[in-house]
Amino acid sequence: MIEPHAPAPPGSRPPRSAPGGPGGPCGPVRLPVRPGTGRFLVLAGVFVCAACGLVYELELVALASYLMGDSVTQASVVLSVMVFAMGIGSLAAKRLRRLAAAGFGAVEATLALVGGCSAMALYAVFAWTGDWGGMWASGPRCLLVAFSLATGLLIGAEVPLLMELIQRIRRQDAGGAVADLSAADYVGALVGGLAFPFLLLPFLGQLTGALLTGAVNAVVGGALVLGLFRRDLTRRARRLLLAGNVLVLAVLASAAVLVDDFERAARNAVYGTDVRVALRTGVQEVVLTGGTDGRPLGLFLDGRLRVSGRDELRYHEALVHPAMTGPHARVLILGGGDGLAAREVLRHPAVDRVDVVELDEEVVRLARTDPALSALNQHAFGDPRVHVSTQDAFGWLRGAPPMTYDVVVSDLPDPGITASTKLYSQEFYGLARRALAPGGRLVVHAGPVASSPRVYWTVEATVRAAGLRTAPYGTGGRHAGFAVGPDRTADRSRAPRDWGFVLAARTEPRPRLDPAAPRPHVLTEASLAAGERGARSTRIAGLPASTLVHPRY
Repeated sequence: MIEPHAPAPPGSRPPRSAPGGPGGPCGPVRLPVRPGTGRFLVLAGVFVCAACGLVYELELVALASYLMGDSVTQASVVLSVMVFAMGIGSLAAKRLRRLAAAGFGAVEATLALVGGCSAMALYAVFAWTGDWGGMWASGPRCLLVAFSLATGLLIGAEVPLLMELIQRIRRQDAGGAVADLSAADYVGALVGGLAFPFLLLPFLGQLTGALLTGAVNAVVGGALVLGLFRRDLTRRARRLLLAGNVLVLAVLASAAVLVDDFERAARNAVYGTDVRVALRTGVQEVVLTGGTDGRPLGLFLDGRLRVSGRDELRYHEALVHPAMTGPHARVLILGGGDGLAAREVLRHPAVDRVDVVELDEEVVRLARTDPALSALNQHAFGDPRVHVSTQDAFGWLRGAPPMTYDVVVSDLPDPGITASTKLYSQEFYGLARRALAPGGRLVVHAGPVASSPRVYWTVEATVRAAGLRTAPYGTGGRHAGFAVGPDRTADRSRAPRDWGFVLAARTEPRPRLDPAAPRPHVLTEASLAAGERGARSTRIAGLPASTLVHPRY
């Protein structure tokens, strides 16, 4: 509780404001508007700046997850560094309280430049320096931490300076001022958090969205200081802040004009000059390369090579044909939006129905309409026996009728990708087991055996924990097919050179080929037996199963 000052004797001079008293260290500010209007404008500025700050955080998390994978780790690193830096920034801002208006203007201009350009800078380093794997000392990872640290320092410096400014407009008890600022800050964060996934990312993309956010940040911060607190600044400070904000806006505007050319150049640096299709769906980035003039087709999803026309046949034949030994009239394919697993299933004449569950409808559309991809899958989605459902595989299985399918093919992204973890959980395989008819078989793509044996055998242990018996096997590939992280076409040395699978059933399964079915093009009984021996030689015993609440990958 603040005690009121005793009335001053007649003719005496009023006391100077003590630090923290009315007007703060520099006394009440002279405003061009009424104090009530001034407070409202400051709180509106807090609202906008908080929204921009959260967009910067989400942008760094999204870009790091896209470029490096393992979204839990990237989100933890970015957010923990930023929160730490916010605390340091708040402490450092105490030294700027006597120059609160000028300090806040400088902070917002710098934050707009750093936050607005962060996505473009990170993507440029990724595109032109290579893979983000390896030690944290690598340049791109250090740059991510540096941007997180700088953004957090600047965001943390905002509130103390705004607290000083709002107190100098009209004296208010500290608790009430903090409550007002916090309310505006949290509501702004809500708006920014919703705007990023529902507006900025789908309509503008990561690069343009960050640049626009920086421009809004610069305009609002500059207008608040130069418009509302201009009488609190020296003429030199006003000129410097105006020039700084104009320069920041010019940089952001120039980057926005060049963003399309930059994105094309960066995409060519990542994927090569063969890019034919590049689009951002509501699920992921989809890129098609080659497929014409004798060049092999490549399908990239979120930077990971999912299909290589050079050796996709090795993968898809090994995935599908061992599971088709036995009844296979009704087949369920989880994933497989490229249509290549369906192509192999349809080679068996006894198939009556194939249900494909693919989350991204744009991948299915490309598989139907792109000349190269549809030719590679032999127009599988045009077959009347094939029925496509575009939804999450986990949710679809929860509503699937029990004991329906003779074969379930899990053609899903690598288990090492965080977004796929639930699709490699004990609960997921329990749902798949329920969908199997008596005598049915489940086959799972379980990632590379040689380079990631722990992940592979964790998948096998998880399938067994769901009540199924398993038979592990693998196959080799000349080229990378499913990289755990972003896979640059210029350097595939880090990508896996083999694929691992787990065949499962209620009774003991055995990987073999159906002698009555059409023979695969490259898969043979001998290579299948060799793949089984090779997988078993890497066995890691005693691994726990992965569950929804305790993922092990």
